[in-house]
Amino acid sequence: MCGRFVNFLSISEAEFMAELLTAAQMRAIEQAAIESGDVTGLELMERAGRGVVKAIYDEWPELAEGAGGAAPQTSGKAGGAAPQTSGKAGGPAPQTPRDISGKMKRRAVVLCGPGNNGGDGFVVARLLKERGWEVEVFLYGDAEKLPPDARVNHERWLGMGSCNDWDGAPGAIERSPDLVIDAVFGTGLTRPLGVDVQNILAALSGQVVVSVDLPSGTDADSGRLLISPGARPERLAPAMSVVFHREKIGCRLADGAGQSGKVIVADIGLGDSGHPPGDLVRLRNAPIGLGKRGRQHKFSHGHGLILSGGVGKGGAGRLAARGALRIGAGLVTVGPTPGALQESAARLDAVMLAPIKDADTLRVVLQDERVNALCLGPGLGIDRARELVPVALEARRATVLDADALTAFAERPQVFFDMLHGNCVLTPHAGEFARLFPDLAGRLNAEPTRGPAYSKVDATREAAARAGCVVLFKGADTVIAAPDGRCAINSAAYDRAAPWLATAGAGDVLAGFITGLQARGLGPMTAAETGAWLHVECALEFGPGLIAEDLPEQLPRVFRKLGL
Repeated sequence: MCGRFVNFLSISEAEFMAELLTAAQMRAIEQAAIESGDVTGLELMERAGRGVVKAIYDEWPELAEGAGGAAPQTSGKAGGAAPQTSGKAGGPAPQTPRDISGKMKRRAVVLCGPGNNGGDGFVVARLLKERGWEVEVFLYGDAEKLPPDARVNHERWLGMGSCNDWDGAPGAIERSPDLVIDAVFGTGLTRPLGVDVQNILAALSGQVVVSVDLPSGTDADSGRLLISPGARPERLAPAMSVVFHREKIGCRLADGAGQSGKVIVADIGLGDSGHPPGDLVRLRNAPIGLGKRGRQHKFSHGHGLILSGGVGKGGAGRLAARGALRIGAGLVTVGPTPGALQESAARLDAVMLAPIKDADTLRVVLQDERVNALCLGPGLGIDRARELVPVALEARRATVLDADALTAFAERPQVFFDMLHGNCVLTPHAGEFARLFPDLAGRLNAEPTRGPAYSKVDATREAAARAGCVVLFKGADTVIAAPDGRCAINSAAYDRAAPWLATAGAGDVLAGFITGLQARGLGPMTAAETGAWLHVECALEFGPGLIAEDLPEQLPRVFRKLGL
């Protein structure tokens, strides 16, 4: 049914999706570059350190004044390209280093870990020292056990300054340095932070911290904090994190989202990742191709049917309908119970009405093949959902299932999954996800003891494979996955943080957005991704005080900004 509308929408995913990497993918990319002979591990470490220092000077140019030299350049073989901001990952401006005016000698404390992240830290320490900074370096672990490249940079640092025992770090931090460089653990972290590390990181509250690659303790794949029993579960909150080559998934999930400070992506010269698209998680950016063209009529853009509930229960369905119509569906019909018809008629004008009493009535309505997208769940009622969902799925139309349509089958999830088809989109929040996929939710909610920790990406991908359709797992870190493994994150963090979406009815509007986009011809994965991105954008457009009714009304402004 949807195929005849697809030619009106030309969307290239590469143009509005950015790659996010796991720790394993990042290691594979680095190793492939080293094995090709294009670069050595030591050169990559040098580029990483230079990228961190350049990011610091770019963010706080006053730190270069009187510090003994200009900001480092990262061009050339050793340096790589200048750091780049990854999409809208930047977030609020980081805290300004204290007491910088008139101070001719800057002071940095560099905390280095036992792996290659620590090696990056030694490069940062050396580069700051060369530019006139006072630098104190503290090593967690045994210098004799450092990896080869990190050990080389440790020796290079010892030619300029000393490397202090870890126990001395709290005293150095208490003396209020201009910057603290967190190079303790990066993407390679797989074990929980020990109490000795966690306590020092917790003591950095109030300091201006720059994390190398990731805030130490953050699992690169899940965004979860890896800590040992007995350690204080306080997350390091840096002013800035400088990540290399690509953002890691953990920057966008769970606690890692929005708590990494200003995220800067430093290009260290690794080029394209080379991973097949199915293996990658992508970060949703602005969509394209959503405009309407001339010489078309309303049925060119599809007809969405929103099934709603009885008397006093129709508000959620009406919100979904308004969202579907505003996002561009040619026609939208609400199907309430006969007793609720007048109630909905009093609230709707452009949205049509078709009273649907029971399953037989729905079958009659669906004889109109121009109805090409369905939405069931918002305000539908559990009993009504159990009756109508099977009939809707028999029609094999594009279908969004939300709220009551998910809860109605929580006691028989496999029966539900067996009814689903590839044109469905499930849109659970955390509670609904746990009812349908209790084992996956249990793994996701368990305290991680090692990395890579089980992530929301893992859970959503497994859910999509089990259901045989697209699953959109809602939250500030919304994850959308298809049964074939494609996966995207719609992040409402950093400068896209939209806490006002925590309001009744916002999810109903999202279901309507996705339904309207499917009516217009977008496939289930693209419709879910695009609807989620526009949902956040509408919240940002309105700002504080948002209620669900406001969301669809922001779409015209958002579309104009997109040039549609």
